[in-house]
Amino acid sequence: FSETEKIPVMRGQWFIDGTWQPLEEEESNLIEEEHLNRFKGQQLQESFDMEVSKPVDGKEAIHSLKLSRNHVDWHSVDEVYLYSDATTSKIARTVTQKLGFSKASSSGTRLHRGYVEEATLEDKPPQTSHIVFVVHGIGQKMDQGRIIKNTAMMRDTARKIEEKYFSNLATHVEFLPVEWRSKLTLDGDTVDSITPDKVRGLRDMLNSSAMDIMYYTSPLYRDELVKGLQQELNRLYTLFCSRNPEFEEKGGKVSIVSHSLGCVITYDIMTGWNPVRLYEQLLQKEEEELEDRWMSYEEQRLLEELYITKQRLREIEERLHGLKASTTSKPPVLKFKVENFFCMGSPLAVFLALRGIRPGNSGSQDHILPRTICNRLLNIFHPTDPVAYRLEPLILKHYSNISPVQIHWYNTANPLPYEHMKPSFLNPTKEPTSVADGESVSTVPSPTTSPVMVRRHYGESITNIGKASILGAASIGKGLGGMLFSRFGRSSTTTPQTLETGKDGGEGDDKKATTVGTPPLPHSSSGFLEPTVELEHRIDFELREGLVESRYWSAVTSHTAYWSSLDIALFLLTFMYKHDQEDTDKSNLDTI
Repeated sequence: FSETEKIPVMRGQWFIDGTWQPLEEEESNLIEEEHLNRFKGQQLQESFDMEVSKPVDGKEAIHSLKLSRNHVDWHSVDEVYLYSDATTSKIARTVTQKLGFSKASSSGTRLHRGYVEEATLEDKPPQTSHIVFVVHGIGQKMDQGRIIKNTAMMRDTARKIEEKYFSNLATHVEFLPVEWRSKLTLDGDTVDSITPDKVRGLRDMLNSSAMDIMYYTSPLYRDELVKGLQQELNRLYTLFCSRNPEFEEKGGKVSIVSHSLGCVITYDIMTGWNPVRLYEQLLQKEEEELEDRWMSYEEQRLLEELYITKQRLREIEERLHGLKASTTSKPPVLKFKVENFFCMGSPLAVFLALRGIRPGNSGSQDHILPRTICNRLLNIFHPTDPVAYRLEPLILKHYSNISPVQIHWYNTANPLPYEHMKPSFLNPTKEPTSVADGESVSTVPSPTTSPVMVRRHYGESITNIGKASILGAASIGKGLGGMLFSRFGRSSTTTPQTLETGKDGGEGDDKKATTVGTPPLPHSSSGFLEPTVELEHRIDFELREGLVESRYWSAVTSHTAYWSSLDIALFLLTFMYKHDQEDTDKSNLDTI
């Protein structure tokens, strides 16, 4: 917020009867000073009676105080009335008094010293056991303070969910906004100075939003964005711990909720990824290619000298780093361990794919984010969000054909725990017995399965690369059924040549053809996966579409609709309260 939007916080002293709204600070201080001078040392009523708001008829004021636009009458220590000195109020007061009404009952406003509820030592918020840093994406320069408003919406929805589902827990989750963009200098006003004046409003909007992506891909400004977010995260954590000294002592946990580009920056901070790594890998690849080609004697001699010089340079650098490490210990990038990393509307998968990350053979999260850095990675997205991409197919390729986990509606009765939900195919089909059978079946598209394929085919932008794209091009002539088989069949990544070999060759060739691509995925007729290579934990979680929701309109609004969602609030708290809930259930069982 800007300086003009800051709201002062003060202690209330005098309150209006009925509404219990505090008086203005200036008037309240004058009344308090006069009250103490006149009645200090006198006893109040022992019990606070809510019926004292009845007007006092026939009692004369024992003390009065003139204010700028009002005056105050004391009829006793705890019977205080405020009157307006406006002309219309004076006339009304005179008329009603002539009709027999008292001054207090006609136009007086009863005042109370202190609030309606007395404070107690136990009257304090529950102990904060989990803090959540909420990191924004692009567009904060265009709308400064938006992340504070968005975090407030997320906090309010989380409070409603806490009261409904987690009220039996003595712990508390606190959401803290992380505004990192406004403090950055970057290019100053250089981009603004080169922006043409025509359609200036649209250009300024793009400069304040989409330009952040170009800044982050720039080698000149990328480090400034990373350091800006890193320093702000550490500053907020240090500030919170200084005001809550018991947080670290009692094992408080930290999670991060990032949105859009903020997911990529947060990921790079946690993993320490740097574009220099890609450059080093490129140089190494060029050296390997250089060794494979024919070279003259002179080229070989110069190449050997180059290798010896590089080896010597590496040894000197290692010795230098060793001396620096022995004198000064390098502080950790973040001052806290991340328990959960929630990505919302995240393009992280695209960035990782463009950095060369490819699916592996293990279902571990460590393939993209080691558990030693972050205990749990969760990717939340709306099915029509154009910025969001899936992460699971980057770990295991066949998960591009497995639907993401559906996030429960917040009002679902007795929902199935997420860890007990079985993965299911996006397009359940019968497994063909052979390649020839698969080809014969694929010539006839299924009317019941093809709409599912068209509506929800996730992960293709990440996973269909290399050989799979060749197969897709070769399958165009076979119609929609051929495409379905090429993507869901037993050899989705094999080339056309290997398919022909598997059909015409012997048993050994057939085995060879099936082992080249992704292994077959056994599944039942219900569409659920049978035991095979699976993820240790599901990562992709999808919001449910509304029954009457327009997908075209939703594609425009879905990327910014995460903050006020009750479904997401319940989802976040479910994972953050998971261990506390398990401990509570265990203690209840022990008691029984």
